[in-house]
Amino acid sequence: MTDVKILATGFGFPEGPVVCQDGAIILTEIRNNQLSHVAPDGTTSVFSRCGGGPNGLAFGPDGALYLCNNGGSRYVEGHSMGIAPHPDYKFGYVQRIDARTGEAKTLYTEAAGHKLSAPNDIVFDVHGGFYFTDLGKRLARHRDHGGVYYALPDGSKIVEIAYPVLSPNGCGLSPDGRTLYVADTEGARLWAFDIEAPGVLRKPPPHVPHSGRIIAGLPGSARFDSMAVLANGNVAVATLNTGYITEISPDGEIVREVKMPDIYPTNICFGGPGMRTAYVTLSDSGQLGTMEWPTPGLKLNFG
Repeated sequence: MTDVKILATGFGFPEGPVVCQDGAIILTEIRNNQLSHVAPDGTTSVFSRCGGGPNGLAFGPDGALYLCNNGGSRYVEGHSMGIAPHPDYKFGYVQRIDARTGEAKTLYTEAAGHKLSAPNDIVFDVHGGFYFTDLGKRLARHRDHGGVYYALPDGSKIVEIAYPVLSPNGCGLSPDGRTLYVADTEGARLWAFDIEAPGVLRKPPPHVPHSGRIIAGLPGSARFDSMAVLANGNVAVATLNTGYITEISPDGEIVREVKMPDIYPTNICFGGPGMRTAYVTLSDSGQLGTMEWPTPGLKLNFG
């Protein structure tokens, strides 16, 4: 097992870490309905009482944080991951979080007249808009469809760009911004979508729901969660159940599999000198881990 240092503990299913300019980390706690701040020395504090089920997080062009919120989940003893929507669940939504005060403002609750189900992960393009995934809700005997969306941070525009997708989770952009990667949880599949313009994907053939192509998948019980794109164009995908970070090249080669000390490594982001420090949310145990990655992460467009 790779040497992973535990930076902070005690979180309620942490996800969505982002690196601040001072080296601190802000992450989401789905079980605790809040965002938390982790100082470089590991000291933790509550950053935002945003409510719901906060998941993917990213800095936007205005310096604010933008949050995918799944609307809340129900938990039972013995399960660290939510098993169904919370009894008070109505829909999922996207929020803007003030980076100074932590105040949360809801931006989007629907697209094209359809309520968002469980927004999950988010990435900004160079133009200042953002792509985000909606995982869909898992229920006891069925689930609703997931999809991929594009929106503007001022609340003026949201469009559905790929639907349905079984269980779209992590998303990231290639270094040239021309490919959108989406990790599909069930079946551990990595999709790639060609981007023709901001928020516009290559048109699919007739009778095909979207233009994504599967570039890689894993066998067995593996399930994909969130991801980070590396500076060399590879994609590092957090892999549930098997407990790895799986690095995949754009042509689908499995470059490396790095074992984590948790069955639910859910998110990875990069910071530190040369963007070589990886931060990984270890969600079953409620910890934030850190390690040096063999190659640098891709610098995000904002933050």
